[in-house]
Amino acid sequence: MKTKTLLGTALAFGMATLGGAAIAEYPEKPVSFIVPWPPGDLEDVLTRMIAEDFQAEYGISAAVVNKPGGGGGPFPGAIDVATAPADGYTIGSFVPAVPVIGHEIGIDELADEVFEPVGIFLTYPFVIATSVDAPYSSMAELAEHAKSNDVALGHFGAVLTPTKVTMAYAVNAGFEWGSDAAFDALDCNTLASGDADVINTTLQLILPCLDKVKVLTSITGERIPLVPDAPTIGELDASLDIALWNGLFVHKDTPADVREKIAAVAAKTVMSDRAQAVAKETGAQVYWSDAAASAEIIAKDKATTAHIGKLLE
Repeated sequence: MKTKTLLGTALAFGMATLGGAAIAEYPEKPVSFIVPWPPGDLEDVLTRMIAEDFQAEYGISAAVVNKPGGGGGPFPGAIDVATAPADGYTIGSFVPAVPVIGHEIGIDELADEVFEPVGIFLTYPFVIATSVDAPYSSMAELAEHAKSNDVALGHFGAVLTPTKVTMAYAVNAGFEWGSDAAFDALDCNTLASGDADVINTTLQLILPCLDKVKVLTSITGERIPLVPDAPTIGELDASLDIALWNGLFVHKDTPADVREKIAAVAAKTVMSDRAQAVAKETGAQVYWSDAAASAEIIAKDKATTAHIGKLLE
């Protein structure tokens, strides 16, 4: 009887050991980082760095998959992340529109707010700029000028956060844009040609002609070092203190240990010399906000977005 008991105990221990060995440790197969934009922009460049380091760290394939359609919907890349298994093998690299409003615009797969942040790592260097010979040198002077003159605004699309902020600023400052239009490119030529009097664009697109433009404000959390005299929009109007950022997101059911492994690589990557060189060259802010800090940013942005929406109704 005693022998049977010992054998049974040994067998049970052996099965438990085998069972433990059978549990795979993340990651054990290829990982995809979904970028809902075409290749080449800041979020794509930095996410590719993260994927490269992830592959080097864990010895598995990690690749960026570009699925355009991430600005104002229908967010096909986000849907891929939402409907994939919650195991950390499909990771989203998203701008605010996906986690902040994606669940509100009639997309069934996103209706339950299925995403949670791993971390935010980029603030785009959006600015409001005009020609150096414009008769205004600040947003306050622009507002006064626009009250009695038509000023044409160029932007990248009405649904984007920086555009909405620009429109909301006009409401609060008591003026209307004479006209506005969306452009595929907003650079030195847009102002030089007279296609727009004021442009809402990213700093890197006007760096070649920075001596021929005036940056009136930045739509960023902090001032941009390349144009340190330009105040942030939040300095001018605290109710509009919001920025266009990018971060890594996973399904809310993704295990904590998996998120930690993704975050560990991403945090190290974005603070590396090569990632910080991107920040220095473009005016972007490249950093790491962990999951808790990112959740606070998202909650704040939801409130600010709601406020802006009421202003623009």
